[in-house]
Amino acid sequence: MIEPIGNQYVVARPVYSANAFGEDHKKIERRHKTILDHLKAWCSCSTQKAKGIVLSLFPIASWLPAYRVKEWLLSDIVSGISTGLVAVLQGLAFALLVNIPPRYGLFAAFFPVLTYFLLGTSRHISVGPFPVLSMMVGAVVTRLVSDTGTTAELSSNLTSNDSLLEERSLLVATSVTVLSGIIQLALGVLQIGFVVIYLSESLISGFTTAAAVHVLVSQLKFMLQLTVPAHTDPFSIFKVLESVFTQIEKTNIADLVTSLVILVVVFVVKEINQRYKAKLPVPIPIELIMTVIATGVSYGFDFEHRFNVSVVGDMRQGFESPITPDAQIFRDTIGDCFGIAIVGFAVAFSVASVYSLKYDYPIDGNQELIALGVGNIFTGAFRGFAGSTALSRSGVQESTGGKTQIAGILSAVIVLIVIVAIGFLLEPLQKSVLAALALGNLKGMLMQFAEIGRLWKKDKYDCVIWIMTFIFAIVLGLGLGLAASVAFQLLTIVFRTQFPKCSTLANVGRSNIYKNKKDYSEMYEPEGVKIFRCPSPIYFANIGFFKQKLTDAVGFSPLRILRKRNKALKKLRKLQKQGLLQVTPKGFICTVDGFKDSDEELDNNEIEELDRPIDTADLPFQIDWNADLPLNIVVPRITLHSLILDFSAVSFLDVSSMRGLKTILQEFIRINVDVYIVGTDDDFIEKLARCQFFDDEVKDSIFFLTIHDAVLHVLMKKDYSTSKFNPTQQKETKFDFTINTNGGLRNRECQVPMETKF
Repeated sequence: MIEPIGNQYVVARPVYSANAFGEDHKKIERRHKTILDHLKAWCSCSTQKAKGIVLSLFPIASWLPAYRVKEWLLSDIVSGISTGLVAVLQGLAFALLVNIPPRYGLFAAFFPVLTYFLLGTSRHISVGPFPVLSMMVGAVVTRLVSDTGTTAELSSNLTSNDSLLEERSLLVATSVTVLSGIIQLALGVLQIGFVVIYLSESLISGFTTAAAVHVLVSQLKFMLQLTVPAHTDPFSIFKVLESVFTQIEKTNIADLVTSLVILVVVFVVKEINQRYKAKLPVPIPIELIMTVIATGVSYGFDFEHRFNVSVVGDMRQGFESPITPDAQIFRDTIGDCFGIAIVGFAVAFSVASVYSLKYDYPIDGNQELIALGVGNIFTGAFRGFAGSTALSRSGVQESTGGKTQIAGILSAVIVLIVIVAIGFLLEPLQKSVLAALALGNLKGMLMQFAEIGRLWKKDKYDCVIWIMTFIFAIVLGLGLGLAASVAFQLLTIVFRTQFPKCSTLANVGRSNIYKNKKDYSEMYEPEGVKIFRCPSPIYFANIGFFKQKLTDAVGFSPLRILRKRNKALKKLRKLQKQGLLQVTPKGFICTVDGFKDSDEELDNNEIEELDRPIDTADLPFQIDWNADLPLNIVVPRITLHSLILDFSAVSFLDVSSMRGLKTILQEFIRINVDVYIVGTDDDFIEKLARCQFFDDEVKDSIFFLTIHDAVLHVLMKKDYSTSKFNPTQQKETKFDFTINTNGGLRNRECQVPMETKF
């Protein structure tokens, strides 16, 4: 019963154990669905379900009929043109990261947009080349093309024929893209898009920052126009840097100056776009402007022949015939492709989630996997490489007013025009310009270094994950680095649960509130009662730690006390049988001298005997273990009589830890320490019952709803003095609270019940 009194309220109810609560409040019998029920529902068919499936597989069918032509079309046109121009330049630039000719970057910027327009659920992201994925694909291309073991049949030609090298690189890139798409499609169809939850924000941030550093290092050879051998093994980034600095005197000054000028201008204008985005109708398309200027200058002054710079070169008009993936490459790159598939989806889904929250529309992770998977399969078949969404390109699409994927399809039209009509105009463009443009898009990822300080203040575990992910990705490479980072992140979760911050609780302000006794000054801990809280699941890896922390909290080992008492009992029984021990109202009288309490080594049978429950039924007297015993028989004295375990944060208990927990409870019970468990849900108790956890010693009556219920039960059971906890003669518990002006609650009065429902 709740009685509001002004800004206070009084709660009156019995003290409840779990059993008593179950008797007063009967649970509703519910039938939980089985796997067979879910399978039947999945296999059933109806008109409504068929319609839902079609709409989920083709989201365009739901949003396109509701398209507001008058309100949205102009914004989508402006956004599509702006995004398309950026997509062209990023496609050309990111193709260099894949180690294939730049023209194939246009295919990677075109085909994914078509499939995402039909299958994607986000209205604002721009799919296509992404520098991190391009870098990951490029690492695989470098490894397989330079690995004579996997390309033995071509090794003699690769060194002498650039066209064969280009074909082999393209075959590897497209095969990796197709396999990554197949993995994404399979994950989406199987409805297991939840795998992305294993990539935390800290991990993704650290990984993308490391990838940005890899991109930066990989583009140095284009900015300086140096011949750098391929490295793909761990520590490859350091080998590339060594190769660059050992050839630094061969730098092409024209390429270096051009790329530095482009970088400075791009960074400055991007900063202006960021600071004045509220005042600018559209962001200044600085990449396009600098590309046009650089192409014109390179063509007008004939940089290719006068300064021997490296240019984009042949830009064939139109599309090329589809390519057949190589099954052998599938087998050699399955691990790399899985990483590419997961990273691509994680980045795209993260960006899509931001826009879906901002504009209040739903997205479907599994459908996103399907859309990205089909897009990569389609793109790989038509000589493109794996893509996701570039943060800067999606930002352009959204900031220029894009409302739907109509903007995306219009951006693909811009890319199409370049492919079939005007691509040849970019042939004089220096590769160093593309490298500078690629680096210009890394600012956001490189600025993530600032996350280290913020994470250290918020959560040190997340900060360590960020740092270790960055180190792994830098040292081991992106593929192995991602795997090592995920493993390390999962290890930190295990570490947190394996070594939880257990604490001893006490009463605050004589109320029903219990907090860590080290955190407050005015604490009340009933004499002989210990309240111990475990804030994590209990399982095989931390049951030993739990036992040790519990032993430290109570101040003694119950097993040691039990063995000492059984050993003392054995000696007392021997003295009593020999007639050497007499019992008087004042205590024991022993008529023998020189009897010594030995601590000699015991065999296994004797140890098992000492671990059994204490049995004094055959003795004509009762033993007070806290009183003096005769002769030299010494048993440690304990004042604890009740132990309350707060399991409100224990979400599960496995079979191994269940046995360990039962042993712990038995040890305390056998030395006359009552144990109570509070805060568990019904499923927890039902699982213990199914596993035959309860017996004559450990009973299901030890469970109480709250800590306060258990404390009040202990106080009444032990018949405490009224001066210590202010009990009254009422039959119900009353809690009187005051509601503060800031919305908080504080207890003003606590009356101990004299009737316990047990």
